[in-house]
Amino acid sequence: MNDTKRRRIFERLRAANPAPTTELVYQSPFELLIAVILSAQATDKGVNQATARLFPVANTPQAILDLGEEGLKSHIRTIGLFNSKARNIIKTCEHLLAIHGGEVPRTRELLEALPGVGRKTANVVLNTAFGEPTMAVDTHIFRVGNRTRIAPGATPLAVEHKLLRHIPREFLQDAHHWLILHGRYCCVARTPKCPTCPIADLCEFPDKTPAPHAENGSQKNANKPE
Repeated sequence: MNDTKRRRIFERLRAANPAPTTELVYQSPFELLIAVILSAQATDKGVNQATARLFPVANTPQAILDLGEEGLKSHIRTIGLFNSKARNIIKTCEHLLAIHGGEVPRTRELLEALPGVGRKTANVVLNTAFGEPTMAVDTHIFRVGNRTRIAPGATPLAVEHKLLRHIPREFLQDAHHWLILHGRYCCVARTPKCPTCPIADLCEFPDKTPAPHAENGSQKNANKPE
C-alpha cells in the first residue's frame, strides 16, 4: 500500500469520527491504567461494568490498597483472570506510592516497570491519558493492519513500527482509536463488513465479503426465464 492510499484512508476515518476516544470509562490517568490492566482478554463493556462498582469505592492507589487483594477481587470477579489481575493491581498500587508518589508515570519505560503493564497497556495510557502519538497494537489493530495492508507485519511490534512509520503525523494521535473501532465494528474477524466499509475501495484485502445483493441478483438472473 502506498502513502497516498494511507492518507485517504485516515482522511475518511477522521471525517466519519473527528474525535475518537477509548470506550473504557475513566476520570483520571490512574483509573485508565486500572481499566486497561483489567481489559486484557476482556471486553470494554465488561471492564466498564466492573469499574462502575470499583471506582466509586476506590479510585486511587491508596484506596485500592485499603480494600486489600480480596476486597479488590470482590469488585472485579466478573472479569477474566481476575485473580492474577488483582495481584498485579495491588503490586502496581504499592509501586506507584513507593516510587511515584501515587501518580501514574508518563514514560513507557516507567509504565512498563509496573506489574501487569506491558507495551500495549503503556501505549494506551500514553496516548489516551497523556496525548502521546503512540500506537497500542491489540488484536483489532493487528488484524486491520494486516488485512488492509496498511501495515502488514508478523508480530504486534512489527505492525506498531510500520504504523508509526507510515501514518502521516497529523493522524497519529487518533489513529490508534480509529483502527481499534474499525476492527471492532467493521473489519471484524469472521465476516468483515466490506459492503458497508468506508474504506473498502482503498483496502487491499483480496477476499472481501461480497455484497448480499450481488449474490441475490445473480440468483434472480439464474432463475429468470429466457
